[in-house]
Amino acid sequence: MPTKKTMTKTASRSKVAKAPKAPATTELLLEIGTEELPYQFVAPAMRALQQSAETLLKDLRLTYGTVRTMGTPRRLVLLIEGLARQQASAVKEAMGPSKAVAFDQNGQPTRAAVGFAAGHGIPVEDLQVRQTPKGEYLFAVKQEKGQAVAAVLTQALPQLLGKLSFPKAMHWNQTGVRFARPVRWLVALCGGKVLPIQFATIKAGNLSHGHRVLGAKVSSPKGFAVKSIAHYLKETERHGVIVDQERRRAMILDQLASLAKSARGHLHQDDDLLEQAVYMVESPLTILGSFKPHYLSLPKEILMTSMKEHQGYFSLVDQKGALLPNFLAVTNMKLSNMQLIREGNERVLAARLADAKFFFDEDRKTSLVDRVAKQLAVTFHQKLGSLHQKTQRVVAMAAHVAGQLGDDRLVQDCRRAAELSKADLLTGIVGEFPTLQGLMGGEYAKHDGESPVVSAAIREQYMPRAMEGELPESLAGKVLSLADRLDSIAGFFLVGMVPSGSEDPFALRRHATAIVRIVIESKLRLNLAQAVRTAQEVLSAQDVIAAPQTGKGGTPDIIGFLFERVRFYGKSAHQVRDDVMEAVLKSADRQTLDLTDLFDKMKALQQITVRAEFDPLIVGFKRAHRLTEKEQWDRKPVESGLFREGAESALHQTVQSSQQDYAAAMRGGQYGQALDVLVRMKGPIDDFFNAVMVNADDPAVRGNRLSLLKSVDDLFMSFADFSQIMVQGT
Repeated sequence: MPTKKTMTKTASRSKVAKAPKAPATTELLLEIGTEELPYQFVAPAMRALQQSAETLLKDLRLTYGTVRTMGTPRRLVLLIEGLARQQASAVKEAMGPSKAVAFDQNGQPTRAAVGFAAGHGIPVEDLQVRQTPKGEYLFAVKQEKGQAVAAVLTQALPQLLGKLSFPKAMHWNQTGVRFARPVRWLVALCGGKVLPIQFATIKAGNLSHGHRVLGAKVSSPKGFAVKSIAHYLKETERHGVIVDQERRRAMILDQLASLAKSARGHLHQDDDLLEQAVYMVESPLTILGSFKPHYLSLPKEILMTSMKEHQGYFSLVDQKGALLPNFLAVTNMKLSNMQLIREGNERVLAARLADAKFFFDEDRKTSLVDRVAKQLAVTFHQKLGSLHQKTQRVVAMAAHVAGQLGDDRLVQDCRRAAELSKADLLTGIVGEFPTLQGLMGGEYAKHDGESPVVSAAIREQYMPRAMEGELPESLAGKVLSLADRLDSIAGFFLVGMVPSGSEDPFALRRHATAIVRIVIESKLRLNLAQAVRTAQEVLSAQDVIAAPQTGKGGTPDIIGFLFERVRFYGKSAHQVRDDVMEAVLKSADRQTLDLTDLFDKMKALQQITVRAEFDPLIVGFKRAHRLTEKEQWDRKPVESGLFREGAESALHQTVQSSQQDYAAAMRGGQYGQALDVLVRMKGPIDDFFNAVMVNADDPAVRGNRLSLLKSVDDLFMSFADFSQIMVQGT
């Protein structure tokens, strides 16, 4: 019977056994402290840091819960929670020389085997011989035990930092390390303990730094200590820094909405400006300012652009969209008397608006027409002539495109708009604010007494200004936008400046996407191939010198380039299948190219791919297509007298009756109905292959059967190249 003392020891051991185990995961905090980063660099750097960290953890066999990044102008932060304390173990295998090479006739390892084993750090006797498709080969199998996470990350994190890239970088000390701005401090904590990493001579520690001004009130110049992610976020906020960019965004939006309401106005929504504000401050505080109402006599685009581009201010409008004499500025300061900051901002803006008013008043003293001749002295591009030559080409292209889409009146309006389209580039206001090109041209054309159609076309010529921007509203605006972009693409292709990889200095992909969007979304029936040829002829008439052909691809393919943008647009904007687009584009007539028609075909074909009978139909079609492609026969008309099976006659009758219905549907642009006709051919096609041996012994019968299949193939291929469609069983 156990004694009381024994029972006590047993209970004690039991308590020890039930003690909680150390957590299986830990966390990583990495902060890169810098001089103020350009606001445009912060968000891309955060995304790159997160993606690189996730890839690194995977490569290092470290599991994790979440990876987050945060950033301000003075810091990039990586936060990893649920991080494994230990690398996962791994078995690494490497294939070496063949058995015949690795062992001599006596079965002794050769120099090849010994060297292979030594290279992988294992004894030669531990090498394994395995059977492979190429024969018997040696394999080195090595068990790699996982290391502690701190040891692994100490080696890997400096490489992670070194791989961060920026649009512009600098080096500032003897190490030669390049970064967007000088790195001033590093925090690297794993499970609360400092990781002894070093980057650009900066040794990591546990000291972070607060807001330049607000933080100085509560911490020493040496910084403040942090212990964990939660502690870091709390302490940085106490030291005047809101590290989480989404919190800053929410704070700014709340402040903007509150101040706009107090001014009895509405915030003019500007996502780019909001993004700028989020990444330019560490502790946002928004102020409401004002300017003299007499500046409201200027076009609101001038005022809004001046406030945005020069000062980063938000504009306020009333319920009707008219500009109010107020602005909202997001500051990085919090003073007891914010009136000083408000007055300073108002003084700076007043000077900017006075300059803008001066440029506007001076510009209107010279008409757009009088500026056209001055374009001779302005170079558009050294290989494509002056701005005046560019304008002449756009005039010719605008007349051609308008001639395809409208009457003589449209042609006249578009020619006039094209003649004046680039004149505003010589004005003072566009020189000061390049983003106002076109907008000010339309304003000055209106002031000069040009027609509303011409003024609107000039105003809309650069639309869409971004990949997903608004399209021109007027037909003349669409014509002018197409004409300008077609000339640019044809011109730069001619002189050999074709986009390659990520290089596209003249934004030709954006121009091509804009062409695709304008034509398709506006349902314009434009022969784009003819327009491209006209653009090339206009360039030739100006004696623009073509770049020498490089031999491989010959003359760059503009139609192929446009097709690539059709694929991009179809996939990104309408989720059209790649094979569906390829089927339609491959069968397109490159001499009479109608993008609207092609896209209607794509949509009709995409809709029919979900029908149950579609995949089996394509299987049958591809069988017929392959036979007619590879077999040799006299391609004579189908003779019903050579039929030997009822399935042959049935398929022939189906083809003949289908051709009439199909042709009628195609003439009317009823592509869904035309495809229905093809789908109804599934049964006769299947019956034919089930009952008929195509390669009959009699050459005449064989040739007749192949001609019958060719009639099926021709009917399908007249709609699209169905051989590009991917289905199971083909």
